[in-house]
Amino acid sequence: MLSDDELALIQAIHDTGSLTRAAAALGKAPSTVSHAARQLETRFDALLFDRRRYRLQLTPAGQLLAQEAQRLAQDVSRLTHRVKQVAGGWEERLWIVTDEILEFETFVPVIRAFDALQSGVSLRITHEVLNGTWEALRDGRADIVVGATNEPPAIPKLRWHELGVMEWVFAVSPRHPLAKVREPLQQEQLLPYRAVVVADSSRTIDRRGYGWLAGQQTLAAPSMRAKILLQRDGLGVGWLPRKRIQSLLKRGELMEKRVADAREPNVLYVAWRSDGVGRAMEWWLSQLQQPRLAQRLVQGIDVSL
Repeated sequence: MLSDDELALIQAIHDTGSLTRAAAALGKAPSTVSHAARQLETRFDALLFDRRRYRLQLTPAGQLLAQEAQRLAQDVSRLTHRVKQVAGGWEERLWIVTDEILEFETFVPVIRAFDALQSGVSLRITHEVLNGTWEALRDGRADIVVGATNEPPAIPKLRWHELGVMEWVFAVSPRHPLAKVREPLQQEQLLPYRAVVVADSSRTIDRRGYGWLAGQQTLAAPSMRAKILLQRDGLGVGWLPRKRIQSLLKRGELMEKRVADAREPNVLYVAWRSDGVGRAMEWWLSQLQQPRLAQRLVQGIDVSL
């Protein structure tokens, strides 16, 4: 490691190209700067300064030393900050996994409020689908999960609270053949038509699916928004969140159809493990218990395109 004075010396010589001007910039006598430069070369047993030319320059070895010393100094500074951060009760990093059904845009104001704390905690926000969300928490790929569906599974030290309830509508395009079929629709009437689904992202936990029947053809969409758009264009049928298609229903771009075997509303959960709660997690859990935020997350964004 180099001291701050030694780093300043190397930088001054690099910037000025002159021992005299470097000394002036540092507020020291030229002889003092020259002696310090030779001590550095003795310490590293290497020629660090090229004195053969009109301008005093760093040799390749000197440039390497300057670059690496600066990098190490930055690393030490960051490490010092992280140690103080963790000692103050803040986590080094917080990983939040949301179910894909929650739009990321609704989290942006919360992230902005968290940044205002200046905690230094690095945030990572990713998403999973259905049981993939619970799996992320179980496997350590999440510190908090938001919007998880289905009943909480058996996970050691699991803690959770309800975020809210999501209501569903069986919706079809007015151009789809099912639009003209008398209600309530029976399972045998749905079976010939393709269902649009958002596939469960679980890797090991039993995968689940909603809105399709055994033997029914499916079209797997990458997101709930994509599913809505596909159904709006008559490319399949299925269950959609009521609050997110209000405008499409009002304009007649989608039609609500009653189904004999109706889908029950889903409870969405916020969950975490109690063995790693720091100040950042406490803050996020507190925010997610605020009724206005919870309602905004569950209702989502009305698709009006």
